[in-house]
Amino acid sequence: MSSELLVDLGEDPAAQLGQLKLATIEDQQWLPDESTLSKSETDISQRFDAGSPHLPWDHPFYDIARHQIIEVAGDDNFGRKVIVFNACRMPPQHQLDHHKLLLYLKGTLDQYVESDYTLIYFHHGLTSENKPSLSWLRDAYREFDRKYKKNIKALYIVHPTMFIKTLLILFKPIISFKFGRKINYVSYLSELENVVKCDQLLIPARVREYDNKLRASLKPAAQPPTSPAASPPLPYQVFGVPLIEGIFRRSANVTLVKEVQLKYNSGATVNFREMEDVHLAAVILKTFLRELPEPLLTYQLYNDIVNFASVSADSQATVIKTLMESLPEENYASLRYLITFLAQVSANSEVNKMTNSNLAVVFGPNLLWARDNAMSLSAIGPINNFTRTLLDQQHLVFT
Repeated sequence: MSSELLVDLGEDPAAQLGQLKLATIEDQQWLPDESTLSKSETDISQRFDAGSPHLPWDHPFYDIARHQIIEVAGDDNFGRKVIVFNACRMPPQHQLDHHKLLLYLKGTLDQYVESDYTLIYFHHGLTSENKPSLSWLRDAYREFDRKYKKNIKALYIVHPTMFIKTLLILFKPIISFKFGRKINYVSYLSELENVVKCDQLLIPARVREYDNKLRASLKPAAQPPTSPAASPPLPYQVFGVPLIEGIFRRSANVTLVKEVQLKYNSGATVNFREMEDVHLAAVILKTFLRELPEPLLTYQLYNDIVNFASVSADSQATVIKTLMESLPEENYASLRYLITFLAQVSANSEVNKMTNSNLAVVFGPNLLWARDNAMSLSAIGPINNFTRTLLDQQHLVFT
């Protein structure tokens, strides 16, 4: 994995650029975007059809969402939200409104940019037929102001080609030094395992097949490391196993996170007061919830929760109470303890800024997800709204 933005283009860079049919930024005649959208069309937060993996057909962003170009894929190994962009799923240029695609991407990021997040871009599948114009790329970078760039901790470009590396060189005059340091090239999928569990990314089959071909073309001595085989549970395993009896916004030091997980899984004592990272305990809590084989709110309640918006306001507390009481005993006890704790956090929101709404954005995706481990945009809003209502009504639900 490389974070170098500059690459060796050989002795004659100009010739290389000519072969790519690209001109320098100064030579480009940038054309303004003429497409405009109404206020309703730019509001990606409109009510989604929560029972569908995509937006409803009459939603202004349906034609973008249906391609599944942009997806939310849980948290990475550092507790940061992961946003995935799949180039191979982009249709030909004449079939895609790139202006709306940009708005859709911004709408997705708007839900997470207040916290640390990671962006993964799968480059394979970008062709001359579906790649956006250079003017669109320039405008897209400028559209993402400090709000978006501040908390993005890493941009991983998977399977980079000479085209994308050269493109980044062309854009170097407008790419800030700080942002440039966040760009990482990933040659093989196995390298991503250091950042995020690849199984949760729902990587397109075309990308996996391409990765296999790349690996097969290497000489044995140059083969990239494969993902380690799953090891048997440790004696007191806690992470990655079903709930057992008895059992927020920033990322933490990954080494410390792994050390704490190992201690818990080995039955060792963990004293967070001795740790140097003040965000560690929060990340450990989110990691524990996200690594459960089945979400705390269970797959059985998924449809009820994503359709919860249809419940009248005066019946919400009763309905939530009924749903919670249908949970397995261990899940109910753990959820009650967690929600009671989060209510205490929210009580101090004037200081910590973590209101019930903010807590719901952080914990909602860690309390419930679909069986395929994906978190579609159509379900994020309803799940977060349910979590916020649960926090608002916790004094009535757990009585």
